[in-house]
Amino acid sequence: MNARRFIKTIPMKLYLILLGVILFAFFSNDFGLVDVQKTAIILAAGIDKTEDGYTLSSQIAVPKGSDRTTGGTSSVEIETEGKTVSDCITMLYTKTGWVPKLIFCNLLLLGEETAKDDVFGGLNYFLRNEYMSDSCFLAVCEGKAGEVLSSQSAIDDASSLAITKLFSDAAKKSGKVMPNTLKEFSVSYFGVSKSGYLPYVRMSDQEGAQEAGGNESSGGSGGQSKPQKIYTASETAIFYEGKMTGLLPPEETLAFALLKGEVFAGTFNATDKNKPVTLTVLEDDGSVSLEAKTSPKVKLSLSLTVRLCCRGVSAPIDDVSTDEVSEEVLRSAEQTLQGYMRKLWDDCAQAECDLFGLRRDLYRSSLKRYSELKDVVPNGVEAEIETRVQTKS
Repeated sequence: MNARRFIKTIPMKLYLILLGVILFAFFSNDFGLVDVQKTAIILAAGIDKTEDGYTLSSQIAVPKGSDRTTGGTSSVEIETEGKTVSDCITMLYTKTGWVPKLIFCNLLLLGEETAKDDVFGGLNYFLRNEYMSDSCFLAVCEGKAGEVLSSQSAIDDASSLAITKLFSDAAKKSGKVMPNTLKEFSVSYFGVSKSGYLPYVRMSDQEGAQEAGGNESSGGSGGQSKPQKIYTASETAIFYEGKMTGLLPPEETLAFALLKGEVFAGTFNATDKNKPVTLTVLEDDGSVSLEAKTSPKVKLSLSLTVRLCCRGVSAPIDDVSTDEVSEEVLRSAEQTLQGYMRKLWDDCAQAECDLFGLRRDLYRSSLKRYSELKDVVPNGVEAEIETRVQTKS
């Protein structure tokens, strides 16, 4: 009763004012709608450093059609130059008349030479942009980023869409690719470790492929078909203080993923009586720890449960019907993985890359020991490697 009495005492003018505020808020908001005729929807951006500043290659989405045969995502690539990346974005508006929109950007690609300089000179703009998602993928590519983005993908309408498919959760669990995001890479860069990693993208010609109708370059192709490309990201670029200081091959990328404990259903090779066999990872328990109470020591520990996936030679039917793994194969797998991890540690130490965040862990545990050992870890510390490979009983 008291509530009803209170409502009845509210003047009608307040209701009208409240209604006016709601109507004003409703009709003054675009609710996230995008006018594609006036907006440059950037799917990906490639950053290449020049003598005078930067070149930004923007891959902009263009609708192909609405029916079943012509639908999809086509794109054009616009290249702009400026002293800073912000200048490049401004030039994009000047060249096209489209307002650049980064909210849908899902890939930032760094050219190889750009990655050898402090990459945050180019990434600074994207960190500051409030409409840019910090969960977008970040990667390094062979050669220039602009050339990779403007290439014709053999498997998708736009090169950026084909590249980001390489960074799926399934690819990550396989241990063949180590994707990273703008946010994660930035946290590593600004932390005490000052180290990080990014997937390294290569492209190659797809032999015998016909030109796909999806991607059209901004300058036009004059009726001539572009060679179609496929992309791989099985290598990992490692960084120290924002500069690319090394490149991990696929074997060391796998070792890195295993030590992080992120591999499930991934495969690797061992030998059985000098014949190749492939093992599948069922359980992955990896860790890297630093003992700093006395003399610093690092321990790389890996425990795997595997099963036999296939052999590289023919086998009798009774062998095909079972997935048992012999002791010889298990010991061969341990030796193989030990070699991968040893090479991984040596390459990171040579590149001065604290890939496993050991300085960060030391800083969190003891500021005193951190000040004493920060110049020693990781390149001045010996690593003890322990591997255990078993099969399900």
